[in-house]
Amino acid sequence: MKPKRVLVAYGSRAGATAGIAEEIGQTLRDDGFDAVVLPADTVTDVSAYDGVVLGGALCAGHWTGKTRRCARRNAEQLRHRPLRLFSSGPVDTSVYEHDIPPVRGVARRMRKLGAREHTTFGGAATADTSEPVARHMINRGKCGDFRNPERIRAWAHHIGTELGATP
Repeated sequence: MKPKRVLVAYGSRAGATAGIAEEIGQTLRDDGFDAVVLPADTVTDVSAYDGVVLGGALCAGHWTGKTRRCARRNAEQLRHRPLRLFSSGPVDTSVYEHDIPPVRGVARRMRKLGAREHTTFGGAATADTSEPVARHMINRGKCGDFRNPERIRAWAHHIGTELGATP
C-alpha cells in the first residue's frame, strides 16, 4: 500500500517557520508518510495530497502574505481534505504557559477552509536573523529561539495518527 502524501506548506519571514515545517515534515516521514515540505508561495495545487499542514509566521498579529495567498489560491481544494494550521511567532515563553488561540485572521481562515485544528509554536529571533522586524526586536532585547522540537514532533505525530486512521 502506498503511503499517504502530506503537504507541509509554510510562509516564513526569517527562517523559524521554515524550520518548524521541516521538523513536521521529517516527523511525518519518520511515521511512514510521504511528506513534502514547500514554501507556501510555490504551492499552486494541493489535489495530489491526502492531507495538508499550512503554517505561517506571525508579524503584527497577521500571517505572512505568502501563507494568506496560498490559503486563498487553494481554498477550494483545501476544503476537501484534512487540513491543519499552525502559526509561529511569539518570541517569549507564552506558548509554554498556555495555549495561544489563532489570531483573528487565521481563525477566520480556519472556519472558511474547514481546518481541523490550529496550534501556535514559539518563534525565533537570533543574532543571525536579518529580517527587519526581527532585528528591531533583537535591538530591544527581545530575542532567542523559542521553538520546541519535542512539542513540534508531538503535534506532527498527532497529525499522523489522525491521518493514518482516515480512510
